This record gives sequence, C-alpha cells and structure tokens, in this order.
Amino acid sequence: MIRLFSLCFYLLFLIACSNDNEPVVNESPPVPSTQGHKEIFLVSGVTGQQGGAVAKALLNEGYKVRGLSRNPKSDRALKMTSLGVEIVKGDFSDANSLDDALKGTEGVFLITNFWEHGYDAEVEQGKNMVDAAVRANISHLVFTSVANANSATGIPHFDSKYEIEEYIRSKNIDFTILRPVSFMDNWAYSREEIVAGKLTSPFSMATRLQQIAVRDIGRFAALAFQRPDEWKGRALDIAGEEYSVKQLVNIFSIMTGSPVEYIQIPWDEYEQSEGEEMTVMDRWIEGVGYSANINLVRSELSDMWTLEDYLNESGW
Repeated sequence: MIRLFSLCFYLLFLIACSNDNEPVVNESPPVPSTQGHKEIFLVSGVTGQQGGAVAKALLNEGYKVRGLSRNPKSDRALKMTSLGVEIVKGDFSDANSLDDALKGTEGVFLITNFWEHGYDAEVEQGKNMVDAAVRANISHLVFTSVANANSATGIPHFDSKYEIEEYIRSKNIDFTILRPVSFMDNWAYSREEIVAGKLTSPFSMATRLQQIAVRDIGRFAALAFQRPDEWKGRALDIAGEEYSVKQLVNIFSIMTGSPVEYIQIPWDEYEQSEGEEMTVMDRWIEGVGYSANINLVRSELSDMWTLEDYLNESGW
C-alpha cells in the first residue's frame, strides 16, 4: 500500500543533523551576493533539509556560514563545505562543543528533531543550544518550530517545539520563531508511487493542506538575520500555498502527464499501519489543519514557490 500522506507529513519532522537520504531539488549552487558581510551565522542541522536551505540562503546574501554537524566527514557535510560552509563538529548534548561552535558568531539557526530523539531529549537539546547562545551573548537566535505549535493541538511533536519556544522567551536573548507547515519537498519521497498513478491516505478529497518549499524556509531565516530590527521578537507561521487533496491530485496528474488515482483508506487501517502519533496529527489536519496567513506570509516574501514551481524545479 502506498502510504503517501503519512510519509509526507512524517518527514516534515524527520530532519537529522546528518541526513544522506533527503530529497534533492535540481538547483544551482548558491551565487554569493557581490556585497560581502563580516557576520558569521551558525546553522545547526546544516546537512539536513532546513539547515541546508538556510545555509544556502545566507551564502546567497554574502554572509559567512558555520555549520554544526555531528559528523563533519559525512558526504553531506563535505558537500556543504564545497559550497563555502565552514563545518564544525558539535552535538546538542555536548555543551563545550556548542560553546566552541558559537565563538565569533552573530546569530544561530536552531532546529531540533523529535523523531530522532523523542520528546524529552528534543526539548533538552533545544534548551542546551539556547543556553549556549545566551552564554555566547548571541545577538539573534532563529528557531524553526512547526505551524500551530502555539494552538494546544495535543500533538506531542508540536508540543515539544512549543516548549522550546517558551524556553527561548524566558531567556534574555533576541529571537525569531519560524513555524513552517508541511514541505513540498517531501513529495519527492513518493514520486515513484505518484508517477505510477496512485495517492493513498485517510484524508477526504476536500481536506486542505498548507505547504511550503524548504528553499523558502531558508530564505525566511536569512531574511530574519538580514533585517533583525523587523524580525526580532516575531513568531510567524509560514506557508506558500494551500491545496485541497482534490487539487493535489489534479496537479500531479498534469505534472506527470497521466491520471493519478486517489484512494482514501479508513482511519483504523491507517493507525494500524502508521501508529498513534501520526494518526493524532493527521486527524487534527483533517479536522482543523494548519492556519498560516498565506497573504501575510507572501507580503514578506512575494516570490515563494507554488507546488507547480517546486515540481518544475525538481524535474517532474
């Protein structure tokens, strides 16, 4: 059975510090701005989707980027090095490594991972980086959370992000919180199944799904660092587009050049396959769903990708 939507939304949060299996968009290397900047920004999770996008966006603006990685010799770390990122070894559980990584930096991009570490460890690791940023007197911390984390959803991997948000607010540090919805990029994991002509999930055809390209999450983080006076103290849910499941089926049919069949499965069958955590989240998406103000978001970054843009750039 093709578990397309469960995989798509699961992978929103599956962002390890080193991830050699993430989907790859056919994109050109960063083209640094002709105006260089002296500031250095530390990017955690630099070998993952969001961290990598942030690093590339900062490089495009002419900033210096230091990337935190548990394995600086991994293929993805070496790839980031080739793009101009200074890779340093560090671990959220090692305070000394965080202190060393933050030396001389202006700001830090923080990303944490529920799926790899679990609720308690994710929160602890997020707090460790916040504490290190406070010790280093960092002028700006940008944290990537999840959309609607502040809405008491009861979804554990939303609540863990919000607990880190609240910890950041309790500290004497300037911050920006970005809350992305699900990633357009995660459709790459299901490309083979979609091209074969099927989508399967428990969602109704009318269910509306907000999405964003990872590339644009990176650009928002770079924007926050670039315009600190406008962004410090802000928390913003970010989404590029919203589609019903029916619209998604139509888009994929057009992009693949052949009809895509949608198969809706019962929720109990879905839970048996994907587990309680995923079912709690997807039932929330079915009944409530993300609520980013897309018009407001696009007023900040007008040229965000649509799903069609993403699929075209990815060779669909």
